[in-house]
Amino acid sequence: MSNRRWLTAVALTLAVLAFAATPTRAADTGRAECLSLKSKILGKQVPYCTLLPPSYDADKDRHYPILYFLHGLGDNEQSFVRSGGWNLTEDLWERHQLSEFLIVTPAGEASFYINSHDGHSRYEDFLLREFIPFIEHRYRVTGNHADRGIGGISMGGYGALRLAFLHPELFGSVTAQSAALIERLPDFKPSDAQRSPRMQVLGGVFGSPPDRAFWDRNNPLTIAHTANLAGLKIYFDCGSEDDFGFEAGAATLDKILTARHITHEFHIYPGRHDWTYFADHLPAVLEFHSQSFAAAARPAK
Repeated sequence: MSNRRWLTAVALTLAVLAFAATPTRAADTGRAECLSLKSKILGKQVPYCTLLPPSYDADKDRHYPILYFLHGLGDNEQSFVRSGGWNLTEDLWERHQLSEFLIVTPAGEASFYINSHDGHSRYEDFLLREFIPFIEHRYRVTGNHADRGIGGISMGGYGALRLAFLHPELFGSVTAQSAALIERLPDFKPSDAQRSPRMQVLGGVFGSPPDRAFWDRNNPLTIAHTANLAGLKIYFDCGSEDDFGFEAGAATLDKILTARHITHEFHIYPGRHDWTYFADHLPAVLEFHSQSFAAAARPAK
């Protein structure tokens, strides 16, 4: 798929938003449906979208791998669809460059996909105790950890890495693009939270001002030092001119994993923290999970 086609896909997929609660269908390329789950843990409806592969409706006996894809800060569950990710996935399926698996994109708001410092938002509990069991009961998935991947962009990359590192028994593969990785938080004064919109966002999750100990406990970089990652397939990339400097955190994660002799794939590519960058490298992310699922399906020699 050309970059031009990716960029123009935004306009083509906006129509999905007009009937997001209704399944959308394309012949021989699968379909997408956007629905919601009423969460007892969060006390509200949580929207999500599910992308179903071409054979899902026809082959009623088949069970599939699944990829949970987490959006970035300021986006929502429909970002993968409306930004052209669905069009790209269809193209890869049509060209037989991607195995068939489900892609599920839950709404994460500004949660960083963790339980907040004040305990008000228990997003991790929701995801692990409610959302994943609900999705895997509703749709025909294998339910094996090797057939369950997680990935994300920016805040979603942070969430994907953290969840996979903490729960390698649940996920066989993890990917992150331009993950929000910061080795050390700068010092903040209480007044900073009132002046800075970014600090207001962080404060809602990590404490206001952010609690350094809480940040460190949840930091994928900290977790990577001791987590049992031997069987987890890991991919991450970042732009060399990331607007938030996340390339430094990505390089740090690479050093940690390399020092521990943990197999992983890491790239710094030219680019910023924007959809042009994400678009260029999303095919590699999807193909990484596809190869991981295919490897899990092959019998051991």
